[in-house]
Amino acid sequence: MKRLGTDCVYLDISHKPADFVRGHFPTIHAKCLELGIDITREPIPVVPAAHYTCGGVMTDHRAHTDITGLYAIGETAYTGLHGANRMASNSLLECLVFGELAAADITRRFDSEPAPPPIRPWDESRVTDSDEEVVVSHNWDELRRFMWDYVGIVRTNKRLARARRRINLLRHEIREYYSHFRVTNDLLELRNLADVADLIITSAYRRRESRGLHCTQDFPSRTKASASRPC
Repeated sequence: MKRLGTDCVYLDISHKPADFVRGHFPTIHAKCLELGIDITREPIPVVPAAHYTCGGVMTDHRAHTDITGLYAIGETAYTGLHGANRMASNSLLECLVFGELAAADITRRFDSEPAPPPIRPWDESRVTDSDEEVVVSHNWDELRRFMWDYVGIVRTNKRLARARRRINLLRHEIREYYSHFRVTNDLLELRNLADVADLIITSAYRRRESRGLHCTQDFPSRTKASASRPC
């Protein structure tokens, strides 16, 4: 898809008898029919799943990360239990187990944690309601598109550099918008998504190996030194 610039590739099972297809893949057959695709007679457009951005945040056996007060569980975490590609049932089991371990640890630590600082009064006297909501929706679409195209499953430094230029511009536009108009949930979520995208791009650009789902064509091999987890 990256090489050809296409939106999808095609999976074809139409050479099999229709009864075979309906019998072996009833759910897929029914869903594709809802979308106007008869897989007994025509190919299925397919794309990689966003699941392949899972994993990577290292934790100990209580779900601690190396940031005080931040816990990670499930697909986002690297606990060492189920390897580098832990989707569906495996990550669900981790979520249940580590969710309970994290909750117990939070309960144990809660009373000794310092209280958060007071929230400053919110001043809306110098902002107005936005008359350009299209900026938020456009930036949202742009972020989703260039992250998919440039920071997807198979990465290169060239594509990551393009993504970095775009995320820098996008974050500047979001800050400017944030300063002039009343804050909305959509704007806050867009700001947070842009911050996470910036972290992903920066981390991927600094990587000098391919490990698990983090694959780069510039550094296809895994380094011998194994990453250590906080304890």
